[in-house]
Amino acid sequence: MPLLSSTKQQFFQIAKAGCIVVTLGFAFAGNALAQRTIAEQFIQDMKDGKVSEAGAEDHVVQELIIKRSIPITYKYINNLMSTPNAFGPGVACTVCHNSNDPSKSYRGLDLSTCKGMIEGTTEKPKHTIFTPGKDPKRDHLIRRLRNNRMPLGMGFENSTFTPNHMLVKQWIADGAKNDDNFKKNVLPLFSTANAFGPNAPACTACHMSNQEPPSFHELNLTTYEGIMLGADSVAKGVDKATKVIIPGKPELSFVWQHLAEDRMPPGISPSEARDHPNTTILSAWIKQGAKCD
Repeated sequence: MPLLSSTKQQFFQIAKAGCIVVTLGFAFAGNALAQRTIAEQFIQDMKDGKVSEAGAEDHVVQELIIKRSIPITYKYINNLMSTPNAFGPGVACTVCHNSNDPSKSYRGLDLSTCKGMIEGTTEKPKHTIFTPGKDPKRDHLIRRLRNNRMPLGMGFENSTFTPNHMLVKQWIADGAKNDDNFKKNVLPLFSTANAFGPNAPACTACHMSNQEPPSFHELNLTTYEGIMLGADSVAKGVDKATKVIIPGKPELSFVWQHLAEDRMPPGISPSEARDHPNTTILSAWIKQGAKCD
């Protein structure tokens, strides 16, 4: 039976009112969520089972600070730079890096001030050590706190300017070609014990295929194709594998970085956790814009 025009109008008004109620309901829920304090939101997350179980060393930092975007103050960062053992057993960063004068401070890097941290190294070649607002994982500051020098266990007292080191660096700088120089002089180094330091295993003892296990990071240093494919090609997919060689740019190539850069503080054991809670906080400060106030 057809509805009367007046009945249609009533249904329309009811439906309209219902939409308004639903809309207001969503608005009120949104406002309630927006008005929650960080503590209230944390409690709610606990009730909802959204807080992960303890496991990683920086579990507390991840759950209470990183996930909730707690603003990191420079005051805390400044304390880290001047505190021994802040990133693992060792002297404070500012013992070695406290001035932009290269005759007084390594690389003319001043980690005692916010301005100095943002400016970076002043000794040639000058460079910044991170970019405010960007993920610093691959930048100088964070990778020097995280990355162990290869072969694993090499101390800072072992030279990184040996003929073998220079062969690898020059090969990358010249374009990382699969030529006679690579086949005769460079590739054999990766499968030779003590090639990059005393009492050190060959690189291929740990990196011999693109399968993990047995090869760490699915990195194969036994062939040109394996080297240029990069790391984690199975986990990430071939197209997204982490490139360890950037032709023409040794300073951006992971192979060279790991051969030439010591983890900070100098002398820290490779057994120390790479993702120290304070390193996570330092990274968060940089991502938040590295604010000095």
